Amino acid sequence: MYSVCVRDHVMIAHSFRGEVFGPAQQLHGATYLVDVEFRRPQLDRDGLVVDIGLASQALRALLAELNYHNLDALAEFSGRNTTTEFLARVVFERMAARIRDGRLGATASGLTGLRVTLHESHIAWASFEDALTTR
Repeated sequence: MYSVCVRDHVMIAHSFRGEVFGPAQQLHGATYLVDVEFRRPQLDRDGLVVDIGLASQALRALLAELNYHNLDALAEFSGRNTTTEFLARVVFERMAARIRDGRLGATASGLTGLRVTLHESHIAWASFEDALTTR
């Protein structure tokens, strides 16, 4: 399996509901380092997994939708704890949609898997990965 990873970052504010979160129940900020790894079993005819430039642009645009926002105030996240794990899935789904709609170019049509990792710090991170579907 071949893979290519692109990286960017996003800064958000949010709070959590539930005693398990302790002081994080209060509004706080987070800066995540975001890695998106694109996977495919064979390289395309040009020897690529995915166009790195288009992948980087897509990630930057995707993260711009969240950057500097208080996630508690966004209707799409109403009633949800926007944990690192949850946000990894959000980034996965949004990137998968961009792949399906062609924003990563023709090379991306051969992608079979995607892994998204959000790094909270140098000692803690969470990921979501899955196969890519045409749905």
